[in-house]
This record gives sequence, C-alpha cells and structure tokens, in this order.
Amino acid sequence: MAKANNPEDVTKVPSTGGTSKLGIVSCIVLALLVLYTGCETYYQVEPDEVGIILRLGKYVETSTPGPHFLIPYIETVQKVPTQRQMKLEFGFRTRGEDEYGHTSYAAGSKQLLQESLMLTGDLNVANVEWIIQYKIKDPYQYLFKVRNVEGTLRVLSETSMRLVVGDHSVNEVLTTGRQKVALEAKEHLQKLADKYECGVDIQQLVLQDVNPPDRVKPSFNEVNQAIQEKERSINEAQAEMNKEIPLARGQAEQLVSRAEGYAVARINRAKGDAEKFLAVYEAYKAAPEITRRRMYLETMAKILPKAGSKIIVDENSKGMTPFVQLSGKGGN
Repeated sequence: MAKANNPEDVTKVPSTGGTSKLGIVSCIVLALLVLYTGCETYYQVEPDEVGIILRLGKYVETSTPGPHFLIPYIETVQKVPTQRQMKLEFGFRTRGEDEYGHTSYAAGSKQLLQESLMLTGDLNVANVEWIIQYKIKDPYQYLFKVRNVEGTLRVLSETSMRLVVGDHSVNEVLTTGRQKVALEAKEHLQKLADKYECGVDIQQLVLQDVNPPDRVKPSFNEVNQAIQEKERSINEAQAEMNKEIPLARGQAEQLVSRAEGYAVARINRAKGDAEKFLAVYEAYKAAPEITRRRMYLETMAKILPKAGSKIIVDENSKGMTPFVQLSGKGGN
C-alpha cells in the first residue's frame, strides 16, 4: 500500500467556524440596532413637563405628560418644565445651605454691584436686591422666539426695576413704598416679556434688601434717626393736642349750656314777673282803693322788720314821758 506523504495529495475539507462567528456578530448588531431604535422611539414626559415634537427640525405638536412614541431619526422631542417655578436673583447669588440649614450668599462683586446700584427719582443712590419667580406659559415661544430666555429676562427685569425706582424717592424705595415698587416693576416686566414673546409668566417679584451704599450708610442712618425723632415729637404733640382739645371743647360746651340755662331762667322769671304785674293791674282796676292799701301793707310788712325797733307817736301829742327799754339784749 502506498503512503500519501505529499500534502497536495490530501483532500481539503471546508471550515464553518468563520461563518458562524459572522452570523453571531450580525445578530448582535441587529439586536442593538433594534434596541437603540426602540429607545429612540419611546419617551416619557414627566407630570411637570410638556414635550415639544420637532419633525426634521420643524415644530409639529406639543405632547402632554405620559408615555409617547415618535418616528426615529425623523422626529425629536424637547421637554419643557411648564409647571416648575424658576427663580432669578439680582444683586446677590444664593450659594446654598450649610449642614445647619443656614443659607449663605455670594459676596458682592462688581457685576452684582452693577445690578443693584440704582438712581432714585430724587437723585439718590440705593442698593436694591430682588428676585423674580416665573413659570413657562408658552413652551413654543420659550424655545423658538428668544435665543436666551434667562439672559433676556435678566436684562428686562433690570430695566423694569431701574425705571420704577427712578420714578420714586429714596425714602419710598427704602421704607414705605417697597411693595408698590415691587408691584409696578412686576407689571412692567410682564409687559416687556409678552412684547418680546419670551413665553413666561412672572409669578412674583420680591425686594429682598434695599440699603443705601456703604459709604453713605452712616449718614443715612443718622438722617433716619432724626426723622424718627421728628415723627416721635409730632406724635407726642398730636397726642397732647388730642387730649387738650376735647377737654377745652367739653368746658366750652359746659359754659354754653350753663349760659343757655341761665338765659332760660331769666326769661322765665321775667315772664312770671310780667304776668304777676298784669294780674295785680287787673285786680287794681277792679278795686283800686283796696288794692292800693293791700300793696301798701304788704310792702310795709317787708320793710319794717328790717328797720329795727321804731316808736311812732302823734306829732300833736305833748308831755310824753320816756320809758326805760326793758327788752334789750343783756336784760338792760
């Protein structure tokens, strides 16, 4: 039997290992492609968001919260937090809370000072710090009408605050008119935001801290102290006036009432005297002699007791003998 020592004489058998590996890789790639396509097709919108659907870069519709599907590679979604309240700070920046729950603030920089320093209507300078809180009311305008909504809101808010502060005095901005300033600035900011189609709703504008600049703060505090002392003196004088004026009015009313009573009494007494005189006159006309004698006797009855003891004698009598007074005081 002949041996086949030549390798060329051996029959070659085809190998199937490479083909099977290629099939496995293809399946894996296909599975990954299907998985990626499924992930790109499904999306979830949270309860505080809405989804803006773009088809080849063009706005198509707005999707509500919940699970949704889109056409992969053709449609994309941008989620906008319409129910989330966002905040912008002016003149300061909040750093956060420490381990004890205390809020810290960023130190004043040149940019923050430029935001907060404002000129009031009476040509004074005030350091105004405030915040705005807003929500997105129109997602389409928020995404496509303005390139940088937050930066635009910062400029518009600063413009509105400077305009309103410039219409008020420094005392109004620092003390009594803060709420009015905040309300007017909020209304003006909302008008500007609607005009520029920012798609936001200004929920609140709050003045955090309003102070004079550091260089003039001691002088300003002295002025405020003088104003408070002035108001205190005015209040004390007002209280004293409120005490004295009612007392004087009461005394005046008492005098007037007493005078009116006296006048009424005098009038009534005069009327009584007149009526009495008329009654005597009527009696006199009826019996003149009797009335005359009665009036004489009544008058003498009133006068003689006041005249003391009197001895009445006839002027024609003669030879009267004096007598000793036995009824005098002391028995003499």
